[in-house]
Amino acid sequence: MNNNGTGYNLQELLVAASAREINDGDVVFAGVGVPLLGALVAKLTHAPNLIMAMESGSIGPFPYRIILGIGDNSCVENSICTTSLWRLFSDQQCGFFDVGMIGGAQVDKYGNLNSTAIYGEGDYHRPASRLPGSGGANDIASSARRTIITLPLEKRRFLERVDYITSPGYIDGYNSREKAGLPSGGPASIITNKCIFRFDPETREAYLDSLHEGITVDEIKANVSWDLKVAPVVKTTPPPTDEQLIITRIVDRAGIYTNGGLKNLTFENYMDLLEKSHDDLQLFFK
Repeated sequence: MNNNGTGYNLQELLVAASAREINDGDVVFAGVGVPLLGALVAKLTHAPNLIMAMESGSIGPFPYRIILGIGDNSCVENSICTTSLWRLFSDQQCGFFDVGMIGGAQVDKYGNLNSTAIYGEGDYHRPASRLPGSGGANDIASSARRTIITLPLEKRRFLERVDYITSPGYIDGYNSREKAGLPSGGPASIITNKCIFRFDPETREAYLDSLHEGITVDEIKANVSWDLKVAPVVKTTPPPTDEQLIITRIVDRAGIYTNGGLKNLTFENYMDLLEKSHDDLQLFFK
């Protein structure tokens, strides 16, 4: 339950938690799904000067409608400009992006992400599972001033060491990121379905900072594969505010990202939700 007794689901909590990681004036490289919803909620609440960037090359869009892919027309609605993918990533390598929002199949205690291969009993050349690979994730993790990681909390995903580093976090901890030629950046948080992890400023190791309502420390420890450090005072993750819930439910009125609605999506109800969210979201521009 939220502050005023209105129910919310887990995905809506993740959207709100992602939004809170963003500061007003940040330039954010946000992926489609919960990260993008979080960025939109932030822009429509506490961070009106946030500038979003989409992988397709759109800079500063302010869409009236939910974005389902980087090729959607809504990616360029009200944008500052549209450029190319290579130009966007070049700007990122120049240090122009404050926040990168990424995920993966595995993460380790130093925030390194794997989206390349799950080894199992094999190795890189003969893995148990071959995954999609980096895409732009390595560029984001290497160049953004800070990264926000989102993925479900499962023991098979949270490892002491990932099988393969697709996207670097703090590598081996301490100053190893700097030694590798990445003088700035690194993960700021890992947002999961049960808790939020942050990173020790000296060792660069992830520690438990915040629990979602009803979750225990022991439950978190049982779902990571290393000796997890815990903050001296573990916070309770704030619930979504009424304003955050209203905006989330306007943008994602069909629950595509927040309630499993993608499986029931048809062309007709997709057009209906686009028209209704377009009309509702225009209220925020007046």
